[in-house]
Amino acid sequence: MFRQLSAKYFEPISMWVIIFGIFSLCQPWILILHVYGFSIILIGLVGFIVFSHIKPLPEEEE
Repeated sequence: MFRQLSAKYFEPISMWVIIFGIFSLCQPWILILHVYGFSIILIGLVGFIVFSHIKPLPEEEE
């Protein structure tokens, strides 16, 4: 169950966190996002590395 959730939800969420971190780092309007932009990128990167290594089991054919 967790393997399917990882491939379907957690891996794409990690990618969006990385994109949000890049946006946060490049935007000049909200200082708190700019300050923590690199940390947001690192959190997304670690999540992506972890969840991309958890592959779903192959489905059994009957």
